[in-house]
Amino acid sequence: MTEPITMDIPHKQGRDAVRAKLDRGVGKIAGVVPGGVVADHRWDGDTLHFTIEGMGQRVASSVEVFEDRVHAVVDLPPFLALFADKIRAKLAKDAPKLLE
Repeated sequence: MTEPITMDIPHKQGRDAVRAKLDRGVGKIAGVVPGGVVADHRWDGDTLHFTIEGMGQRVASSVEVFEDRVHAVVDLPPFLALFADKIRAKLAKDAPKLLE
C-alpha cells in the first residue's frame, strides 16, 4: 500500500465560498491524473469525497474544507504511485487555481 498524497491549500474566502467553488469545479480536479474524470462525488459535512478514473485506475480522494485552508488527500493505487511526484506537483500548481 502506498502513502497517499496529502496537501494543505490555504485560502481567505471562508468555508461556504470554497465549498461552492469545489462543487462547481470538481470535474477540473480530475486533471491531476492524465485522462482522468470524476466518476462520482458526494459531500459528507465539509468533506468532499470523490473518485477519479484515469489510465485504467480508480483514485479515491477527499477534500476537507476549513475556514482558512483545504486539506486534500489523494490515495493513489500502486500503478499510479509511480507517478506520485508528478501528480503532487500538478496538484500543488493547479489546486489553488480552483479556489480563486
